[in-house]
Parts: sequence; structure tokens; C-alpha cells
Amino acid sequence: MSKEVSRLFDFLTYQSKHHSLKKSLVSKTSGSWVATSTDEFVEKANAISRGLLKLGVKPNDKIAVISSTNRTEWNILDMGILQIGAQNVPIYPTISKEEYKYIFNHSEVKLCFLSDEELYGKAKAIFEESPSLEEIYSFDTIDGCKNWEEILKLGEPIDNQEELDKCKDAVLPTDLATIIYTSGTTGVPKGVMLSHHNIVSNVLDSNPRLPISQGETKVLSFLPVCHVFERMLHYLYIYNGIGIYYAEAIEKIGENVKEVKPNFMSAVPRLLEKIYDNIIAKGAELEGVKKKLFFWAVELGLQYEPYGANGWWYEQKLKLANKLIFSKWRAALGGELETIVSGSAALQPRLTRIFTAAGMQIMEGYGLTETSPVISVNMYKGGGFKIGTVGKVINNVEIKIADDGEILAKGPNIMQGYYKDPEKTASVMTGDYFHTGDKGEIDKEGFLKITGRKKEIFKTSGGKYISPTLLENEMKQSRFIEQILVIGEGQKMAAAIVQPNFEFVKEWASRHQLNTNCSNEDLIALKGVKERIMEEIEHGNKNFGKWETIKKIELTPEVWSVDNHLLTPTFKPKREVILKKYKHLYDKIYS
Repeated sequence: MSKEVSRLFDFLTYQSKHHSLKKSLVSKTSGSWVATSTDEFVEKANAISRGLLKLGVKPNDKIAVISSTNRTEWNILDMGILQIGAQNVPIYPTISKEEYKYIFNHSEVKLCFLSDEELYGKAKAIFEESPSLEEIYSFDTIDGCKNWEEILKLGEPIDNQEELDKCKDAVLPTDLATIIYTSGTTGVPKGVMLSHHNIVSNVLDSNPRLPISQGETKVLSFLPVCHVFERMLHYLYIYNGIGIYYAEAIEKIGENVKEVKPNFMSAVPRLLEKIYDNIIAKGAELEGVKKKLFFWAVELGLQYEPYGANGWWYEQKLKLANKLIFSKWRAALGGELETIVSGSAALQPRLTRIFTAAGMQIMEGYGLTETSPVISVNMYKGGGFKIGTVGKVINNVEIKIADDGEILAKGPNIMQGYYKDPEKTASVMTGDYFHTGDKGEIDKEGFLKITGRKKEIFKTSGGKYISPTLLENEMKQSRFIEQILVIGEGQKMAAAIVQPNFEFVKEWASRHQLNTNCSNEDLIALKGVKERIMEEIEHGNKNFGKWETIKKIELTPEVWSVDNHLLTPTFKPKREVILKKYKHLYDKIYS
């Protein structure tokens, strides 16, 4: 552990001392990128701390922070809260107001800071039902809502700086820093308690794995900072003196990436799949030699192996493909992007291959909220990169594979427990080892491979085990399939509920002279659509044993999204919710 950094707010002090930046945090406001320097970051974080103290906030008080997009205010507020020994309770913006109410009351939130009018409407609706909640503040200017700048102004005078200094000195590395409510695929959210030491150790132990140059590097941040993966990366960026640029919205990433020209960013597999599909769709529109060259480069990229394993001749062809084709891909993503770190769900190996071949290394990692989050991550240098794995375990963390294949983890990054739930905490711990709920294996070189989710692995009526995640990941390689849920527990066969990629299905239908001027419901009912998607499924089935192949499918007319609660905030299907919503399709398959 670094002597200079043992608590989360020490990262900011460290940046101030070693890498004072003119552009530490950069948000787009009214069409312009507005930078906050390290000095301003420190100044405003201290003003927030002093203002909160004047409002009567005490150590161990809980403060909710909810933002629709990542923005400068979030990080300033985070540091301001932590410096006085209070706890930041970040909340996903997309959850329902009932879930807000549960979290507010379960964690006994004292103050709530939120970004915009829509979120204010949700929080205000349950204000009276949240007895501990004293006030709501917003980042945007909203009629009838107090603004966060009131706290900044309240804390501008330094008359209580001595009180703040005492609070900072009193915060121990082992103290609780945050409660993160995991919006899982089932049940009520669990409040994961992470200490300063949990997250600080994870930042410092992950740091050697990421090819980040201190100083001039720029990152584009768009994954929700309320998620521990992006949040931990923010602390890592602050520690390394790297400018954090916030994307305006997920829909504007394409535009923002060209403006910012980042060197590094984090992503979830679903986003990388979409970027890849868009690139392929553009290639498909080309004609003649250009089209042939494009797909020659794609085919070459899909065969990529690291460290020159394909030999000299392959590397020469790859250089040519980079010059002619992949350079245009890089230009579309800003031209400076060198590394993308991927987490939160399994990544298709073909995406790792093609992006890395195109000069944008994808480093896949693995972890959970309960592990602060990183357990393992790939690293290109030193032979630490293997496609199809989540890399080697980071420093100071140990894992072992239980007899049933479950990954157990131990280390300074393991949570303090679930808030107000000692029974649930005990159920996931064996001594110092945390039960991840994921199944995996470690190869002879020490690389970890995830083989499925323990709870989601089901048994057919014939007694055969099936891992739906592996099948789903394979099938999503088809451009026809946007989302898929494999089913069949206790049934004689595996089947699937599929949300088609409606855009691509329309394109296919129009090529086959079918009427596409219709609703999604009518689109999936068109002659040949279901059969064509089943062909894609059968193609994917070839990689699996006969007992686990998908025998039947049904299509849904709705797009599965975070907003309609069919996907988690990290774009994973919510199994129970989807099964409940589409029970009629389940019954149709197995009737």
C-alpha cells in the first residue's frame, strides 16, 4: 500500500502534489468542453466538505448521489463527502422510484444529490416516504429544487477548515467509504459495503496492469460512475494524473470520441458489439474492390493471435490491412485510442481479436462489486494477454476453484459485507474467501477463464447441465440477434427467447422484397424471419454438444432495455423479469 494513499480522497491530494493538471475533469457544457483544473478540484471538494459540515453532516451519514450521465460535479461531490467520513451511496439513475425508496430507507440517506429534472421527479415523489431524507439538491437548475452550488457557497469561507482537517485525519483506511446497491437480475438490491482500503488497494494493485502513461493521456468516461468498475477507474485516473473527459450521453459517444481523441476508455461487451456491428454494416454498403478489401481485412483480423504467433507473413498482411482499412476504424474512434478495458460481462473472443488487430488493444478483466471490483485483468506486456480469458489475478488477490467449479476470491479488496444483512454476508463467505457465484478454471499458465454463472447453470429433465451464458454469448455474434435468453430448466430441451436486431432484420427483409413499413410485431411475423434467425441459431449450435443445443425459439417485438427493466444497468438480461414478461412465449415453446 502506498504511504501517500490509504484513503480514497488521498488520490486527489496525490494528484495535486505529483501531477497538477490544467484539465483534470472535463465536461461539455452548452456545446463547449469546460475543464476543471486539479487546483479547482481540490478547492471545490474542500468547499463541499466545509459546506456539508455546516449543514450538520456527520461522519457515517449517508449521502445519495444520482446522475444520468457522468459529470464533473459527481467527482467533486464524491471527494467532498468522503473527506468528512460520510458515505457516498451512488444510485443507478434508471431504477424505479420504488427501488429509490427502498435504498433511501434501507441506507437511511440524509441528503440526496441528483443531476436533472427527471431524477428530481422520481426522488421528490418518495420524499415524504423517506423519513431520514432531509433535502434534495440538483446539479442542473430546477424550479423548486435546491442547487448543489448552495453547498459550495456555504463552504467557501474557510472558517471551519480546522474542523475539516480533524475529520480528514480521523478517517481510517478501514472505515466504510461507500454502500453500492447491486441492481442484480433477481430480488431486492443488496448494499455492498466497501471500505477506503478495499477500493484503494484495488486501484493500486490493478495499476500495473493498465498501459496508462502518466500526464498527457486522456480518457473518455461514459460507463455509469455509480458502477464500481468505472468509479475505481476514475480513482486510478486521478492517481495517474490523467484527464477525465465525460461523454455527454451514450448516444453521443461517436461524436464525443472524435472531439476528445481519447487514448484509453472502458466499455462493456454490448457497446463493443454495437460498434463492431456498425462498422460491419458500413463495410457491407461498399462495392467492388473496396468491399472485397474491407472483408479481407475483417477476415484477417478475426484470425489474430497476440505476440506474432501467426508468423511473419500474417504480420505483413496485418500491416497492410491496418494501413488500408483499420486506420479508418481508428479514425472513426478519434484516432488516438490505444486501449479499451472491458468488464461486467463475457466478451466474445472475436471482438478481442479484431479490435486488437486493428491497433486498439482490448484488455478483458473480471470482478464483482463485492471485490471492489477487479480480481483479474489481461495485460499486453510481459505475455500477460490471452484471448478468451480474463487474464491473470492481480497483485495481493488470491483465487481458488472450489470442487463444484466456483471461483472463490480472497484479498484486501473483498467487501466488508452486505449492509444490515449479516446472514446474506455469511452465506457468501467461507473464512476469508468470497464466493463469486461464477464458475471458472485456471489454465497451466495461470490465466483465468469464466465458464458460466453458477446459479444460472441449469439441468434439463434428462439430467444434462447447460450453461446459458456460453450459448447466449455465441448466438449474439449473429447480426440478426440483439439479445437472447436461453431457457430449459427441468425441460427436455434448451430453447431461447430472442430479441432480434430490428434494424438488421428490416434490412434483410427489404432485400427479400418483404414489406418493412410495419411495426416490430408485424416484422417478426413476416414470412421467413423466424426461420432465418433459427438458421443463425443452428450455425451457433455447431460449437456445442447435442444435449445443450437450442432446439426452438420465439421472438419478442419489444426492444429489451435498461429503461423497461429487462436489462441491468450493465446491459445483462434480467432472467426472472424476462421469463415473467414472456411467460406466454415460454409456454408456447414447451406446451
